[in-house]
Amino acid sequence: MQRIYLIIFSLLIFLSSCQESKDHSDKTVFRYNESKGIATLDPAFAKSQVLIWPANQLYNGLVQMDNHLNIKPCIAKNWKISENGTLYTFTVRDDVCFHDHKIFPNGKGRTVTAHDFEFSLNRIIDPKTASPGAWIFNNVEENGIKAINDSTLQIQLKNPFPAFLGLLSMQYCSVLPMEIVEFYGNDFRNNPIGTGPFQFKLWKEGEKLVLVKNPNYFEKDSLGNQLPYLDAVSITFINDLQSEFLEFLKGNLDFIKGLNPANKDELLTKNGRLNPKYNDQFYMVNQPYLNTEYLGFLLDTAKIKDNTSPVLKKKIRQAINYGFDRVKMMKYLRNSIGKPALQGFIPKGLPGYNEKFNGFEYNPDKTRKLLIEAGYPNGEGLPPINLTTTAEYLDLCEYIQQELSQFGIDIQIDVNTGATFRDMVANSKLEFFRGSWIADYPDAENYLALFYSKNHSPGGPNYTHYFNPEFDKLYEKAMNVTNENERVKIYNTMNQIIIEDAVVVPLYYDEVVRFVKNSISGFEGNPMNLLNLKNVKKANP
Repeated sequence: MQRIYLIIFSLLIFLSSCQESKDHSDKTVFRYNESKGIATLDPAFAKSQVLIWPANQLYNGLVQMDNHLNIKPCIAKNWKISENGTLYTFTVRDDVCFHDHKIFPNGKGRTVTAHDFEFSLNRIIDPKTASPGAWIFNNVEENGIKAINDSTLQIQLKNPFPAFLGLLSMQYCSVLPMEIVEFYGNDFRNNPIGTGPFQFKLWKEGEKLVLVKNPNYFEKDSLGNQLPYLDAVSITFINDLQSEFLEFLKGNLDFIKGLNPANKDELLTKNGRLNPKYNDQFYMVNQPYLNTEYLGFLLDTAKIKDNTSPVLKKKIRQAINYGFDRVKMMKYLRNSIGKPALQGFIPKGLPGYNEKFNGFEYNPDKTRKLLIEAGYPNGEGLPPINLTTTAEYLDLCEYIQQELSQFGIDIQIDVNTGATFRDMVANSKLEFFRGSWIADYPDAENYLALFYSKNHSPGGPNYTHYFNPEFDKLYEKAMNVTNENERVKIYNTMNQIIIEDAVVVPLYYDEVVRFVKNSISGFEGNPMNLLNLKNVKKANP
């Protein structure tokens, strides 16, 4: 009899175990890998994509962007901007709660108020926080962020800045509960409490980060269903990209981001389409990414040792721009991922990009003509030009080097490491350098600011030290124009000036490329390359 009881007891344990396994398998867990690791979950330090992605799941701000870069309400249900464009008044929703935590009464997350935003945004400004996002508020008056009451927040700017709402959509501007931040201090980095669609569950640094569904999330889909659909998000930290790719093929990851050069020809055709043999396993999502890849010329005679340097001659810079085929470059070196930069510096995906704009196209005759006009027919007598890059972009630079050599333009390539290279660019030590600019916020001003004379590096992003009074005047005028259509017209004129002066060599406008398992639906891309999982669904096998 005892033996029978033992058998029955063992059977019950087995069935219970099976049930637990089944229950677990019913959970929809979205799995991705972050090869560079995650250093913090505090949004005050969400400077890179690596940190922005988990922050976007954990937190919310006053406003958010849709996939077309339109600014939409988030915790602020509406806002007003004064006629002079300097005072922003936000009305905060009264139905948004922080994630549950033991510090709150009964352990339940309390309601967010305007006072929480006053604390959170001023925390970014506070030098003690040392947030890399403090620059967002450089144009805010001292003590210019104030909660008028629980539902009203006001922000007073020193000068009008039409892109300010876009700045507020950045993860730096997430709302946090003051009592939790003060309780954890510096340890808030691994004890995050926000309002986002997912909440913190587990973090084993270097191994795995787990976020689980926020059952009290305030946003709903178009049918009134509560978001998010997923039960959890699991992030691993495999640092080898080839191992990551193999895990994806084995079904242990639901998506991989970007395009590893080692796998580019395996995954894509030369026309940039997914290799058909993978159609039954996963699909590809690609769309414009607000990143312009370019080569920049240093135009500051005080910084260039040789004032006869060819890069100081506009016709030489124009000749270089016309002297290589960007379309061919993208097809054979990037498998058509990205768009040849034929429309100037403002990338595709932004208001201000103009498909009909005439930038630099491949034109050998123009290159030869410009060299003659510059006094160097067939490149005779033209000194070598040093181009400095990082190893990642060496193939592009060697392609351009070879293309230009047919005109007698001698490009000498130097390769530097990332940190050294960035320091040399910032401190104006390179006369010709590889650059890229990824948008911080969705306004073309973010790109044109690279050529405003008051932004000379190292204090600003004008690494070329370009100075043009007409351009500066237009830039300042645009900052006072609140009508977007009128502002875009000014941006187009500024873009034309940059091309005419050949300040840079635009190479291509980047694209977001993601490979997603067929079991995943609702996975959308966006030009800011945000990872938005609140609308994602996963079908169980």
